[in-house]
Amino acid sequence: MPTNVINGRSFTVDEEGFFTDRSEWNEDLAHDLAALIGVDLDEAHLAPLRFMRSDSETTGTTPTLRRMQAVGGFDIKTLFALYPGKPAKKMAWLAGLRKPVGCV
Repeated sequence: MPTNVINGRSFTVDEEGFFTDRSEWNEDLAHDLAALIGVDLDEAHLAPLRFMRSDSETTGTTPTLRRMQAVGGFDIKTLFALYPGKPAKKMAWLAGLRKPVGCV
């Protein structure tokens, strides 16, 4: 598996760049990753990332947008505003999780 290094922190990723070991993640690293994609993380951005990590710890899978809405109570339009383009993939990447099932 490839290893990425950002600001002296290394983490293992799969062929698409998603974390393979969730324990290598922390919020400081999320801020560094977000800067790479032009996102300035604030509390509104961090709330769905924290939910994703918590939910995936319980279920063993990365939550989809549908689950983020149904279980997490997040508005999908708001998630698209916070993370334009492909919010589920961006959030999973920033949260140090694997790509959600069903994402292309």
